[in-house]
Amino acid sequence: MTRALAYQNGIDLLKTCSSEQGFLASAQAISNYKRVWARDGVICGLAALASGDAQLIDTFKRTLQTLAKHQHSSGTIPSNVAYSENGVEVSYGGLAGRVDAVTWYIIGHCQYAHTTQNPSWMSHYQKSIEQCFALLQAWEFNNKHLVYVPLSGNWADEYITEGYVLYDQLLRLWALKAYNHFAQSNQIKQKIAEVTQVIQANFFPDNSLVKFHPRAYEAHSFEGFLPCCFTPAGYKKPFDAFAHALLLMLDITSEDLKNQIVSQFKQHIQNQPLGLVPAFWPPITPEDAEWLLLENNCKYEFRNHPYEFHNGGSWPMVNGFVGLALNSCQDSDLADDLLERINQANAQKNNAFYENFNSQTAQPNGVPECAWSAAGAVLLHQNLNHHFNLLHS
Repeated sequence: MTRALAYQNGIDLLKTCSSEQGFLASAQAISNYKRVWARDGVICGLAALASGDAQLIDTFKRTLQTLAKHQHSSGTIPSNVAYSENGVEVSYGGLAGRVDAVTWYIIGHCQYAHTTQNPSWMSHYQKSIEQCFALLQAWEFNNKHLVYVPLSGNWADEYITEGYVLYDQLLRLWALKAYNHFAQSNQIKQKIAEVTQVIQANFFPDNSLVKFHPRAYEAHSFEGFLPCCFTPAGYKKPFDAFAHALLLMLDITSEDLKNQIVSQFKQHIQNQPLGLVPAFWPPITPEDAEWLLLENNCKYEFRNHPYEFHNGGSWPMVNGFVGLALNSCQDSDLADDLLERINQANAQKNNAFYENFNSQTAQPNGVPECAWSAAGAVLLHQNLNHHFNLLHS
């Protein structure tokens, strides 16, 4: 399959997943995927903006409008919104609320306004966005610049991450930077500096900054990458590909740490059967201390078998962001190779665009016709071939 055809297949699926209310997570009516999701919808929207396709950009606009319409009085953004002949069903999360619904929502508004050159959009949604920032401030709990995330509180909703989750801190930092592109506020600028420093203090190796949990930090072994999260009980080690992609995109690391992270990505791309970077690595097995937590963190069926789903599975969506990060580090050849691998994965089972893949067997898992599997490929394709860049500051 040519790269142009793979790209067009991705665009076609995004159009299939378009509805009057916004992007649906999948074209398949499986489980609760045929709904407008905050994080899925925004990531699809970023791909829509990258594509320049007017129809898809309009779908993104409607996605943001749907989420804004159903924002909770507390400021919470819906995890997902379902429309049917029976009315509207709004979910703010299952067993726990979704912190990243709030941050992706802010990022989505900022990127939409920036790419469409429509600053008045930000004025219209200013109150809604600032309510989100106030909520994130409250979720710090201790007012020390890191958001505390419950178990199941983000996209890895059946995994073991909780507490001070690196991915969520970086999304919040991105949201602050993107919003301040429009607000130009010294107060927000100061908050950006504070959040950045606290992330560096608590997640980066070999630094003398004041820590939240000095004993746990000293007990953690850094091996060329950052911990995925920490709680009052200590640090959790698995390599979080999404978080490390965001870290490189936001450019807040030293050159040495940046090179170590790129090396981690390169090893996975070269060594994994699919040539994709697993979402979290290594997989947790029944022999590991975290297995009981992983096994019990599911509402319906257990999906986190070793090498699958969040537990070592490979996601085209995540790899799209990894590719963006590699290209931002001037490693365009590796990013280009990764795009080829993403396209090959999406093409399995007659272009089924599966949600994720078993990293050991390379077999597809999860839901087919998954919109953000297409979005990851579209974003990276446009970044490599047409220099589309996301707004980071």
